[in-house]
Amino acid sequence: MKRWLLMWVALSSLLLSGCASVIRTDVIAFHDWPADLQNKTYVFDHKVDQNNLEEKSYENLVRTELTRLGFVEAAAPNAPNLKVALKYKVDTRDVRTVQPYVVDPYWYGPYYGPGWRYGPYYDPFWYPGPITQYRDVQYQVFDRQLNILITRFKDGKKLYDVTVHSSGGNGSLAFAMPYLVRAAFTDFPGKNGVPRRIDLEIKE
Repeated sequence: MKRWLLMWVALSSLLLSGCASVIRTDVIAFHDWPADLQNKTYVFDHKVDQNNLEEKSYENLVRTELTRLGFVEAAAPNAPNLKVALKYKVDTRDVRTVQPYVVDPYWYGPYYGPGWRYGPYYDPFWYPGPITQYRDVQYQVFDRQLNILITRFKDGKKLYDVTVHSSGGNGSLAFAMPYLVRAAFTDFPGKNGVPRRIDLEIKE
């Protein structure tokens, strides 16, 4: 019976995880965006290894969003109007919860001794049905974060500073980053300093 219950819990968890079709993100942007900004040329700010292939991949995602918004990457690194910097990380935390599971109180296994067909517990009218018990469940949650900062190239003035948080069971930044970047530029530049929750559909 114990083995059957464990299999049932595992199957239920698998089915529930398969139903998760969105990534929930919490976004907050602080900005001093000029309404009359005409020159939208930019370069990426590389303060670390410029040959970091992971970072280049994330820059491509940001580049796609910036192009959609009318920005143009400068051909010469010393001639842009804006500078774009990325920071990202993923943290892990352990979570402990108490979850219910169903138990049949009159399941005794394959015992067929004398009198097993008799007595009140065999009568379906006496059967009280399954009962709920509880067990401790421990698992890991991954907190993913992306920060994008757009500054003016000539003096470093901050124009757009957005941070996106997302938590889930997948610790891969490569998986989450397309959604974090999209959330960072949703309704750009958005309301200043107002937290927003943005749910994005997962595309396989």
